[in-house]
Amino acid sequence: MARFLWGDGDLANSLTNLRKLVSRIKSRQSELNTEFLAFDDTDIYLVTGSLKSDIFPAGADTSKDPIKSLARLIEALQSKFMERANCQTRAFIDWREGERKRHFAILKETLDAAVKLPIATSDVALIKEAALLLFEAEPQDIATHRILLKAFDAEGGLEQLKRIFTQRKDLASSWPALLRASSRSSISAAAPHSTAISEQDIPLRTISRIPRLALLPPASGSTDDMATMLASSLIEDIILGFSALHSLRVIAPYSAAQIGRQSGDQTTLFDRYDINYVLESRLIGPKEDPTLFTQLISLPGSKILWAKHFSFAKPDLARYKREISQEIVRISVAKVEHHELARIYFEPSPVAYHRYLVGLQYLDRPTLPNLTHARKELKAALRHSADFVPALGSLARTYSKEWRLTPRGEHQLLKSAEDFAERAISVRNDLSDGYRELGVAKLFLGSIDSSVEALEIAETLSPHNADIIADHADTLVHFSRPGLALEKIQRAMDLNPINPDVYLWIAARANYALNQFQTVLDYIGRMIDPRQADGLAAASWAMLGNQDEARALVRRVRENNPAFDVDEWLSLVPVKERWHKDLYREGLKKAGF
Repeated sequence: MARFLWGDGDLANSLTNLRKLVSRIKSRQSELNTEFLAFDDTDIYLVTGSLKSDIFPAGADTSKDPIKSLARLIEALQSKFMERANCQTRAFIDWREGERKRHFAILKETLDAAVKLPIATSDVALIKEAALLLFEAEPQDIATHRILLKAFDAEGGLEQLKRIFTQRKDLASSWPALLRASSRSSISAAAPHSTAISEQDIPLRTISRIPRLALLPPASGSTDDMATMLASSLIEDIILGFSALHSLRVIAPYSAAQIGRQSGDQTTLFDRYDINYVLESRLIGPKEDPTLFTQLISLPGSKILWAKHFSFAKPDLARYKREISQEIVRISVAKVEHHELARIYFEPSPVAYHRYLVGLQYLDRPTLPNLTHARKELKAALRHSADFVPALGSLARTYSKEWRLTPRGEHQLLKSAEDFAERAISVRNDLSDGYRELGVAKLFLGSIDSSVEALEIAETLSPHNADIIADHADTLVHFSRPGLALEKIQRAMDLNPINPDVYLWIAARANYALNQFQTVLDYIGRMIDPRQADGLAAASWAMLGNQDEARALVRRVRENNPAFDVDEWLSLVPVKERWHKDLYREGLKKAGF
């Protein structure tokens, strides 16, 4: 188990980690007055009956009741198995990948058994959903094709399948030639007037890449029932507007509503249904003057392409609703087409794009091993497409993030970030990627003026990108312009309402510079992991005169970093104005550092 969790590199250290982990598990189980795992001198046992697992046992017999088993499998496979587990050993990664493949093998076996039995009307939808889920995982597999056709061979299902692929062919023919030429692959649909369909009629390969959009139902923070009803009606108008166009595939309202109801992470569902763009809307503001906030988001990466507020307090709202609908459709389509054309310009190689996306997944979880993996994938993308600007920008980010994660980061890391950012700008100076990364690198190199300038350009080129606005706010804090920084970070928070910790951290630092010490603590209190802000929190408590709280946080900082020295830290942190640096020093010294 120690090798499985921590690898073979340092077995003695891994065994120490395991003993500590076992001790913590025992302590926590004691607090909960329950037992999930049991331990003796040599083995770890799962206490049967104490918890439910979505892992199907190796010997599970799903053929006895395949419909019931399908329902369980679909529920389990809606999310990626152990997606958030942050264990990097080869043994764990191989095991997890093996389990994912095994579950899809069980799905195929169970579905094959189900389609051989008489299918009740109430089970048709379940069978089709399972078949499409399997097809998404194995689009090239011949056996999967046969199962898919059998699953749809009920209640006119083959005609439905034929229509799906015919519509996709029609949509592909309406998309600009540049996009069609760069599509990853194509699909031949049955002739529109065919009365039957066979496996030879549909070579089920990966579908031509027509962008897919999810129009999520409006979230309401307003108490105005009429405004809520009109907002829902507006979404229906927008769906009709999109359905008349051929440049987008809009997922069905029912599926969009199901996704919208998910209170947790929706990323898995977006990935599962191959959604490229999301149009979100929500009612905000008081009942007497409600506002509809709408934003168009590109996936992956949650890049905001466009956002706007619409007043819902118009006297003739029914007429005005049509105008809003037309504007949203028109602008959304224009933004998607522009974004797709830019993407295609940088995607002459599907392999490069794939390696880029894999690199992004590692970059989203910035640990030193993950940054190494991300850099490897991004460099591989550049070998296939040397001028792929998003990969150049992301590669620059791996170096600046590594510098942040390294206690005494090497100067060369920042120079590498700067070099890749400048290379991205030289390829395309009308995209924000290079300017954003140049701004971040310049900040930590101590060139605060250059950092502000680069991030101003990046924000001008991508005015609705919340992360770029947040980076701009961060630089403005270092530039000793906390008031402007606070305005920027509030806008970023509005565009990205489930605020990441880094947004709250920037807002806290801006408020510290404004002597709003209680507000600093409020923002830190909202962070998922407030420990990273212990030093700033200690300084704020000290400035408020609460030495007990300040001293407790100082002790916690010392536990993690015994060598922390205020003057040394201040010499490394780029700050424009002397008063700003003195304010940091005063708070930290008062706290007891």
